[in-house]
Amino acid sequence: MPTALIAEDEPLLAAALKAELARAWPELRIAATVGDGASAVQQALALQPDVLFFDIRMPGLSGLDAAAELADAWDTAARPFPALVFVTAYDQYAVQAFEAQAVDYLLKPVQPARLQKSVEKLRAALAQRAQAATDKEASGTTGIDGMEQTAAQLRQLMAALQQTAPGAARGAATPPLRQLQVSPAGSSGSVIRMLPLAEVLFLQAADKYVRVVTASGEHLLRTPLKELLPQLDAAEFWQIHRSTVVRADAIEQVERDEAGKLHLSLRGSAERLAVSRLYAHLFKAM
Repeated sequence: MPTALIAEDEPLLAAALKAELARAWPELRIAATVGDGASAVQQALALQPDVLFFDIRMPGLSGLDAAAELADAWDTAARPFPALVFVTAYDQYAVQAFEAQAVDYLLKPVQPARLQKSVEKLRAALAQRAQAATDKEASGTTGIDGMEQTAAQLRQLMAALQQTAPGAARGAATPPLRQLQVSPAGSSGSVIRMLPLAEVLFLQAADKYVRVVTASGEHLLRTPLKELLPQLDAAEFWQIHRSTVVRADAIEQVERDEAGKLHLSLRGSAERLAVSRLYAHLFKAM
């Protein structure tokens, strides 16, 4: 019997989706319903469902961020990654992004006819996954290729939705930043320094701030990393994790550990930075 996890922060909408699923897919068992992204990741790892219904906008981690974090933590050798459906309020730009990346989605409020189409796609995907698992078991290979496809879809969807976020200028070219207004770490914020981006080794989201690390020290920036990313030169700064961006020419070494996860070291920093599965393609030569 297939199982599913629903992550939706509005209880009435979660109950409505559960009721519609009971009619459209009677044999599907809802393993859990949660109301935030962090709980979605935790419960998905614990329950190992076959299908995920993630609301795009949730407290804390968004549905997309939760899916990315889950993909990074998922053990593909033990079980294929779940089929994923995002639930979103209507936005023509967001819908275009989902369709461009072939990621299944449902619009709020969920319509029975549209849900039925998703159920048919999910059933077909699970049947195909079961056959692929049988073939891989017979050949002795793993599910890494399917996970790479999922990671690529999520990565591209994140980039597309970032361009359609509220306040993002559609179609307007923004010149890359050349310096940042930062405060020295440990200060009260009363001192602001203009820091050239050429000195930055990496930026890392931390609570309400972004850590800005240079060879000579650490600074804090109040601008969220998601808002900063579109203003950085993508050729110069590489995103390697949902919360980490590094200066490409500062990368000194990339290592793969026994679990297959990548970590990199930067010239001028003693920190070892994890590379998310979503961005491992940057180092595919390994």
